[in-house]
Amino acid sequence: MKEQKKDTKPDNGKPVTLKVLAEYLELSPATISIVLNNSPVAKSISPATRERVLDAAKRFEYRPNLNARMLRTRLTNTIGVIVPELSEGYFTGVMLGVEQYLLQEGFLYFTVSHLGRADLRDEYKELLMSRRVDGFLLVNTDLPVNVSLPVVGVSSHSKASEVSNILLDHDYAAKMALRHLYDLGHRKIAFMKGQSYSLDSEARWKAIVEIAKDLGIVIRPELCIYLEKNLWSPELGYPPMRELLSRTRDFTAMFCFNDTAAIGAIRAIQDVGLECPRDISIIGFDDIIVAEYFNPRLTTVRQPLHKMGWAAAQLLIKRIQCPDLPYPREVRFEPELVVRESTASIQNTSPPRPRRGRG
Repeated sequence: MKEQKKDTKPDNGKPVTLKVLAEYLELSPATISIVLNNSPVAKSISPATRERVLDAAKRFEYRPNLNARMLRTRLTNTIGVIVPELSEGYFTGVMLGVEQYLLQEGFLYFTVSHLGRADLRDEYKELLMSRRVDGFLLVNTDLPVNVSLPVVGVSSHSKASEVSNILLDHDYAAKMALRHLYDLGHRKIAFMKGQSYSLDSEARWKAIVEIAKDLGIVIRPELCIYLEKNLWSPELGYPPMRELLSRTRDFTAMFCFNDTAAIGAIRAIQDVGLECPRDISIIGFDDIIVAEYFNPRLTTVRQPLHKMGWAAAQLLIKRIQCPDLPYPREVRFEPELVVRESTASIQNTSPPRPRRGRG
């Protein structure tokens, strides 16, 4: 083997190409390309060789010819992410996982939010395809028509055969939450159903109805809140809870559709002179970042949002790079019940009284 000069560029200091780098390292261009692109077969190359390639590419500031790679592979190393909104909470948790995996794999992404509008969703799909994305990652969004690209959805509940779905086990989530309230002695429980355009709404409500029946909890129509507004702030849960409290206070707990709505519901409870959990216990859903720091700290069903985002991105890249391999139609994740301060035993509650400072 020829002795390599550690600090001098090969080929008399000219810009380093794949061919020049391969000759310098006495390896094939294919081997160099496999290592630098982190191809699925890169693990078949010895760690020592991979280290030599990466070290030389860094030392000589090698930059791959992206246009040539696009012509060769017909890939742009970009994906399109379509979401309902970009607010803090559910989306943030999912996207942290998505971003970290895509960064690791050298992929970029375009993110668009359709705000619940079907026309924007369809327009953005066409716009992203015109940008030659390699695939779509959908968050709580479904595409009504088939596309020719790989598609992975997080909480999209798509029935299309070509879509891989990353889903939460809503039956298990409802079982944990309702069992928690049941064990605390709660029987008169109010429920909050999500908006019709939220793709998790029907699956979660169906699970709640079935588990409530198994536990002997009666779902009383007059204690059900049906969310309608297209909001992603605590205002989502505040007016419906105020309206419910204006009609009746004959309940001791509420299972909310998500943490954001739960925070609004707690504010409504406080504004009518009641306290959570002394008068009404509240359970949220998602375990967004603020849930642990709100007052009272929110009991909630934790979705593993980061893991779900990571898994979605991982599966999408695998489908893009290895289109002929079989892929799962569904990947389900188990939730976790996080018990904090917003739920309490019914034995520890007392009839409503005027709010006073505590000594």
